[in-house]
Amino acid sequence: MEKVVFITGATSGIGKACAYRFAETGYRLIIAGRRLARLQEIAVDLHKKYGVEVNSLLLDVTKRDEVNKSVQNLPPDFCKIDVLINNAGLALGLEALQDGDPQQWDRMIDTNVKGLLNVSHAVMPVMIR
Repeated sequence: MEKVVFITGATSGIGKACAYRFAETGYRLIIAGRRLARLQEIAVDLHKKYGVEVNSLLLDVTKRDEVNKSVQNLPPDFCKIDVLINNAGLALGLEALQDGDPQQWDRMIDTNVKGLLNVSHAVMPVMIR
């Protein structure tokens, strides 16, 4: 059985590049992100180019319960996660501090910090087992 890699933020940038690189080496992929159409498009392309199995997972890493349920309900062929690329993130609130929008700071912290923790907390016990 091929190894499984779980990649968050897989619809663009580093996450997408990682998905292609791991697919090229034969990994089974769980690609997660907030844009379902992009996930499905990438999954089809990865399967077509590399013949790998891809599970597209619509996921908002800021929603702890959603993350936990998604990991607990992975299909059997994807339940043994070997590699986690915990990449989901965004950049907001980059203006000078006095001009910044605190709601953007909250969104960025929720995604970049709490999202990282939510996914790690859900996936690490699976990896350890």
